[in-house]
Amino acid sequence: MPTDCISYQNSGYFSTLMNDYLDQKNNLDTLYNRFPNLENFEEQILEKQNNFDNSNRSILVSTLQKQYLKVETSVLTKQNIESLNNSNTFTVTTGHQLNLFSGPLYFLYKIISTINLTTELKAKYPTYNFVPIYWMATEDHDFEEINYFNFKGKKFRWNKESSGPVGRLSTEGLADFLEVYSLELGSSINANTLKKLFEASYLKHDNLADATRFLANALFGNFGLVIIDADNSDLKRSFIPYIKEELLHQTSHKLVLETAEKLKEYTIQVNPREINLFYIEDNIRERIIFENNKYKINHTKLEFSETEILSLLENNPEKFSPNVIMRPLYQEVILPNLCYIGGGGEIAYWLELKSFFAAAKITFPMLLLRNSVLLATEKQAKKADQLNLSWSDLFSKQNDLRNNKTKELSEIQIDLKDLKEQLKQQFDSLHQLATKTDQSFMGALKAQEAKQIKGLENLEKRLLKAQKRTLSDVLQRITDLQNELFPNQSLQERQNNFSEFYLEYGENLIPQLIQMLKPLQSNFNIIKFP
Repeated sequence: MPTDCISYQNSGYFSTLMNDYLDQKNNLDTLYNRFPNLENFEEQILEKQNNFDNSNRSILVSTLQKQYLKVETSVLTKQNIESLNNSNTFTVTTGHQLNLFSGPLYFLYKIISTINLTTELKAKYPTYNFVPIYWMATEDHDFEEINYFNFKGKKFRWNKESSGPVGRLSTEGLADFLEVYSLELGSSINANTLKKLFEASYLKHDNLADATRFLANALFGNFGLVIIDADNSDLKRSFIPYIKEELLHQTSHKLVLETAEKLKEYTIQVNPREINLFYIEDNIRERIIFENNKYKINHTKLEFSETEILSLLENNPEKFSPNVIMRPLYQEVILPNLCYIGGGGEIAYWLELKSFFAAAKITFPMLLLRNSVLLATEKQAKKADQLNLSWSDLFSKQNDLRNNKTKELSEIQIDLKDLKEQLKQQFDSLHQLATKTDQSFMGALKAQEAKQIKGLENLEKRLLKAQKRTLSDVLQRITDLQNELFPNQSLQERQNNFSEFYLEYGENLIPQLIQMLKPLQSNFNIIKFP
């Protein structure tokens, strides 16, 4: 299966912050621990080994074993869970929302990056063990972000009322959803496999957390993936001291704001609250607000004194849920983790957190941008060749692509820069003349020059428009191909669900992606399937 690539920086789809991070410039090194390359993991391992509380390992293993009791678990995943008891075992973690049927394609690429990095680390550091972790975002409460996926240009949405943490949400009602989705899948062998996978995941499990665990395990269990649901009382008990610190002193707010100030030339990904915790029950996930010496639960009548809320924390730590600022710390407290793998937006908010981690005396993980992939068929690649399109062309914005190709394919020169230069030279001569006469002439001259230049620019635009009409057939073919590869003029990995490609390539899809992708190479991969 042939592959090609374009650098993240040249793809046009990554922020200035991510490009600067990848280029290791602009003094961003103060905001991360170590840049992710194989050699730097040696120091990261030693630091985490010295810093991690190994008493948390038995709690972690016990919790995972309970969560896997009703899951058909591969030998490799069982070994990975058990190995977490050992002080020479470390994790590489990615996290993702509980999107219906995995959501967009990059769900796969996050987990594949994580699995492949553990493989590379084991080869480089054979005396240690490395476990790939998928952290399910079971405590999130924004159901509208996860209740749909796109398949062949259509949006399949699960219409259901939801409140509280989504992991606890009942899967009731998805039988009707599957019936509609099945009609689109068809009746091929791969279609039937997908139907059975959806049914086994969502119709045979009572809540979204269990359903998502089953799905991720079915797709990646044979590669040793370990899936964790941190909405758990035992795991949160290990996090009590940090929750208490947040409630009493709000350390994160001050430190994250200070770091955000250093990033002010970029788009700030998240802004901290004064208290970065939620209160949760089955149907509630609301912010904790400190007001008039009381801890109040937003949008409810619940309120607690300091003594009461600390007692609640001690007795029911599961009622406290970290938000986007505190969740990374929770992860690094309960996992012997070396590296977090995420998309550009995730890495951007992690870059706001290092000073907060230092204050908490927890090792800050290495941050790795996940693999990004464009899946193309050989037929599409052949079309691109016939149209003389490079991958850089296809990654460009559609208007730029059409303009550039119109200029390239035109038999006449559309760019009127030579005429503009001639005009400039003529006006330069007139400017010299103007210095020898009344100042009012200079004003009239400048106005006329601006008018003439503007006229040429307008003619240039009209000429471009006329040539687009002349070349409309080939430009339409170019546009159609780009739209196939970049649905809604966006990245395929952010639009399409994996099932669209599984339908075509079946059980070979994921193993081939695992074989082709290299997590530490900062390239946007183009993978061509037959």
